[in-house]
Formats: sequence, structure tokens, C-alpha cells
Amino acid sequence: MSKLRAHMIVSGVVQGVGFRYTTQVKAKELGITGWVKNLPDGTVEIEAEAETIKLYRFIDLIKAGPRKFIQVDHVDLKTFEDLKGYDSFEIIH
Repeated sequence: MSKLRAHMIVSGVVQGVGFRYTTQVKAKELGITGWVKNLPDGTVEIEAEAETIKLYRFIDLIKAGPRKFIQVDHVDLKTFEDLKGYDSFEIIH
């Protein structure tokens, strides 16, 4: 099965609402590896790797807002075929 890596910058109401934690939980449920972190400008950065089908399911969850009180306004998405080989999905502080 083919795998992809995705890099996302997520904007909206995504800091101080449990977005990183919820993203980590959803990633682990789907078998996604990578990381998530807050950026100083109020956005959240995500790097994720997985089988292509699982990765796009994860991307759809992020775009929808992984929880009802999280408002995602925009996702800047780039995908890559080269993988970094992450072992888990972590929150970077």
C-alpha cells in the first residue's frame, strides 16, 4: 500500500480548545504518525504520515474540526511522497 506525508497549517479557533490533544487521539485511532504543535500566530502545524486512504480520512477530520467546539476556517495542505519515518504521533510543546 502506498503511503503519503502531509503537512498542514490549520487556522481558525484551534488554540486553547483541545485541538492538539484531539488531533493526537484521532491520529492514534487511525494509525497516523507524526506531530502537532501550536504556532505563535495562532495557527496549528501538523505533519502526518500514513497509508494514503487513512491519511485522507485524517485530513477530512482535521478540515471538519475534530470536535464540535473547534472551528477550522482553513487548512493549508501539502502532500509529499517522501516519508520521515515517524514512530508515533506526538504533541510538540
